Amino acid sequence: MDSRQQSVKIVGVTKELPQFSRETPDIMPLLDGWLVNKDERFKRKVKKIFGNAAVDKRYSIMSPEEVFSATSFEEKNDIYIREVIKLGEKVLDKALKKVQWNATDLDYIITVSCTGIMIPSLDAYLINSLQLRQDVVRLPVTEMGCAAGISAMVYANEFLKANPGKRAAIIAVESPTATFQLDDYSMANVVSAAIFGDGAACALLSSHEEDHGPQIVDTGMYHFYDAEQMMGFSLTNMGLKMILDPAVPDTIAEHFPMIIHPFLEKNALKIEDIDHLIFHPGGKKIVQTVEALFGEMGKNIDNTKEVLRLYGNMSSVTVLYVLERFMERGMQPGDHGLMLSFGPGFSAQRVLLKSPD
Repeated sequence: MDSRQQSVKIVGVTKELPQFSRETPDIMPLLDGWLVNKDERFKRKVKKIFGNAAVDKRYSIMSPEEVFSATSFEEKNDIYIREVIKLGEKVLDKALKKVQWNATDLDYIITVSCTGIMIPSLDAYLINSLQLRQDVVRLPVTEMGCAAGISAMVYANEFLKANPGKRAAIIAVESPTATFQLDDYSMANVVSAAIFGDGAACALLSSHEEDHGPQIVDTGMYHFYDAEQMMGFSLTNMGLKMILDPAVPDTIAEHFPMIIHPFLEKNALKIEDIDHLIFHPGGKKIVQTVEALFGEMGKNIDNTKEVLRLYGNMSSVTVLYVLERFMERGMQPGDHGLMLSFGPGFSAQRVLLKSPD
């Protein structure tokens, strides 16, 4: 069998943004209304968190006024379903047109979202609205949080390696703003509101000989023991309540050498051989932690910081925005890229890329 036919390539990445957006200064008056009954010290603390989040602008499927209004879980989830379907259809259609594929060219479709609940999942709606083939294989990934964009790439890679000459789409759509809890003044809710935004992305992958793009050299997951409580959602009567342990950055730093070096060594590489760091920006503190660790190795994560600044953390979607920036700017022949994200479990997900020689 032709080895070129077996290699899995990322053919294209596309993004789509929701209709509503606000720059950080424009959110401050809305915070005044939310915090009206709180003492001045707490108000200043919350505004400082928003101001120092390293996020200049956030997009949302709801108007800012809707986000800060007393809507029920059912009402917010209904908006989530409606808007996720719209964004998923738009971003998949845009991605297919970008690489000049037909909808019927897809053999495998993975949809990714953890910020709402819908059954049937998004992929069922996409099969109908874009008229995908009736035998397309579908996989919804719903409970892996921020790591799921890379998780989906791991699953797509396994499918395509086993099935040469096939094509896959990963569609990630997230609305963290739909999980905002109006009556929750915990630091987890405040911090998540400050760093998160909504968005959608689509990555198209292929094991077809005639398709081109950066090749997936290897993938891997790294699971932290006894850390389930560090990140996730608690399902309450008012919706999905954020769980975000302040110890996450330190925990990442502690495990960082084991996450990075053995994975690269398995592929006869060192961190010095990596030309592009395609890292999911969890938030300012995690970015600073990872930037310091990579900085010691002579690397930067400037594109990661820029995506956080422009859009906020869009959960699973965000790393695909970082990947899009690298692909649009062009990787030099033979360049290596390392994709990295962290999510509930607690876990780290990795993908090693190489630009064709």
